[in-house]
Amino acid sequence: MELILRQDVENLGFKDDVVDVKNGYGRNFLIPSGKASLATSSAKKVLAENLKQRAYKEAKLIEDANAIAETIKGYELQIASKTGSGDKLFGSVNNIDLAAALAKAGTEIDKKFIKVVGGSVKRLGKYEASVRLHRAVVADITFDVVAE
Repeated sequence: MELILRQDVENLGFKDDVVDVKNGYGRNFLIPSGKASLATSSAKKVLAENLKQRAYKEAKLIEDANAIAETIKGYELQIASKTGSGDKLFGSVNNIDLAAALAKAGTEIDKKFIKVVGGSVKRLGKYEASVRLHRAVVADITFDVVAE
């Protein structure tokens, strides 16, 4: 079943992508929840026209995303956490904590666009995360988990 995505869907595609999915997934989840619509020939023509009109705006968005990426690559983030014996943390450090640290540093980024390598951090040390600022711009950042 061929569908046009109306919004970003994790592990499937971005808004206005034409994707091919199994019939049940499209008919029972994507279309009823408003995340996609059928990709008929007329809908594809309308989509092509909309994409053509939006192309110049997209260049500005990519430029802004690249500027933010350069800014956050320069940050030296340190996240303080309580520790137990050795270097093991009570709890964990995840994308929510990283979003809060970025906000404290001066850049607001939604937590759903931040992916910590391994999902969460449970020990002290240096780690990496990727931040998706735009469909074409992904910034890799490093952060330090330190004891409180």
